[in-house]
Amino acid sequence: MKVVIIGGVACGAKTAARLSRVCPEAEITLLERGSDLSYANCGFPFHIGGEVRDRTGLTHMGFGPARDVEYFERYAFTNALTGHVVTSIDRKKKQVAVRVVADGTTKVLPWDKLVIATGASPIRLDVPGMGARGGLGNVFNLWTLRDTIAICEALEREKPKKAVVVGAGLVGVETAEALRGRGLDVTLIDALPHPLAALVGTEFGTMLRTQLAKNGVSFYGGERLTALEGGERARKVVTDKRAIEADIVIVAAGVRPNIELARDAKLRIGTRAIRVDRFMRTSDPDIYAGGDCVESRNILTGKPVWQPMGSTANRHGRVIADHIAGLARPGARGTFTGSTFTGVEGTAIARVFDWSVGKTGLTSEAAREAGFAPVEVLASNPDLPGFMPGVATFFIRLVADASTRRVLGAQMTGPGRLDKRLDVIATAIMGKLTVDHLADVDLAYAPPFSSALDPVTHAANALRNKMEGLMPGYSPVELRAKAERGDDFVILDVRGEKELERFGKLSFDKNNKTNKSISAKAPRKFRHIPLGELKDRVAELPRDREIIVVCRAGVRAWSACSMLRRCGYTKFAVLEGGMAAWPYEVVPHP
Repeated sequence: MKVVIIGGVACGAKTAARLSRVCPEAEITLLERGSDLSYANCGFPFHIGGEVRDRTGLTHMGFGPARDVEYFERYAFTNALTGHVVTSIDRKKKQVAVRVVADGTTKVLPWDKLVIATGASPIRLDVPGMGARGGLGNVFNLWTLRDTIAICEALEREKPKKAVVVGAGLVGVETAEALRGRGLDVTLIDALPHPLAALVGTEFGTMLRTQLAKNGVSFYGGERLTALEGGERARKVVTDKRAIEADIVIVAAGVRPNIELARDAKLRIGTRAIRVDRFMRTSDPDIYAGGDCVESRNILTGKPVWQPMGSTANRHGRVIADHIAGLARPGARGTFTGSTFTGVEGTAIARVFDWSVGKTGLTSEAAREAGFAPVEVLASNPDLPGFMPGVATFFIRLVADASTRRVLGAQMTGPGRLDKRLDVIATAIMGKLTVDHLADVDLAYAPPFSSALDPVTHAANALRNKMEGLMPGYSPVELRAKAERGDDFVILDVRGEKELERFGKLSFDKNNKTNKSISAKAPRKFRHIPLGELKDRVAELPRDREIIVVCRAGVRAWSACSMLRRCGYTKFAVLEGGMAAWPYEVVPHP
């Protein structure tokens, strides 16, 4: 059986390696248009920043050999050909036409099974000064190993002082941190208002803007690149709002799936990428496709989505190899033994200096669009017990469906350890667990690793309280909107006097600078009653106005609401996540 694989980075390389192990009768040919195979492109920013000092680590298997042509021939029994560009697919003859980059010659290769793993390519911005090769002499894309080498060489050779990164997605933010780590003055621009906008909403996005600023990165959101100026080299990056001086420019404005070969072969194309089934077969049963060039199924909505991630591409490759090898066979009740691709949840994580940010599943907005009835809560929690050294807070926005109580998604950010918490919730989504199941999972506990009730457990319990009407709450965005509408409410701050003096009190200033623009449509009063005094001073609070209780993280506010209920109050709510999660301006407390 002749198997030809087009593309040798993530999905293609994984398919070849797996197929060689499980299907010894397969004659595998791996065609890669570039000069490198199976490299870890997610590690490029960390090599630029100096964390990964030896770039061979991006192409080697731990202490093993480099994943090059010789590796695939010797260990994966694969005829690996770099510099080979597939120009067309003939489905009837089962052949691919190939152009050899080195000498321009052409050849035709037959196949019994074909795998399309053509990946994606960087978006080329059509602005003045952006040349066909991606930019001027000091303007780079960051997508391939060759791009990374060129950037590192430019940094060493030219010693630039000012860098501009265009695009504040995962690659852009990581690259901004890498350049800042090398001592450059870094500016990050994006058409969307917040960094990592695909991962986080307004509150977390505002927090990340502050985090970037604290670490010396200037971020300009809601601005579009309009030109690069400077002749042979870019000297200024021009947006629709400003001009920014630059010695080096890195464009990370997103990617597009490489679907031209599939489209020309009349294979079915979905909304953005190649349409495949659960075995990664295209509309031609002898042609498979995987990686950044295909659509995946969202396991929550059932709809096709495009999720260009290295982790997803490697999962695709295993499924393709197993199905070609005949390992996926019909099982009981319509199930299959062996690999099938269930789908994706949109899980992603990134580091922003000493913070992390992550997402899995659906946001409330996406859940509502998909037909769910989402309920969400914002929780602030330390990652370790307070008595442990190194304890740090992080924030969880947890979403569940009101009718089924199924966990739908989560967003997280903060300096605390959140990666394993994100994975727990991703697993809960895959297992179709309810928020009640999530609260009852027997998670590992020891003080060096977690508190007795893990932050995931706390967030799940907070959401259960909210869903059951025990703990009404407003997120910072919702509370700010109430203030701007002129809603009538009282802020009850139950923190201690010293805590209030140290951290300040809420401000509803629209400009985030002063407290003078609080809406005058309805009077609001700020009441400070420490929780320990509330029982004796509760009569100071009005019964005819909504009382919104504020504390540092939300726990004391919940206790205060319970006390208000016991005293006969009915109009109350908490500020979810407390002041720790308030991303806007605060003002001093006199």
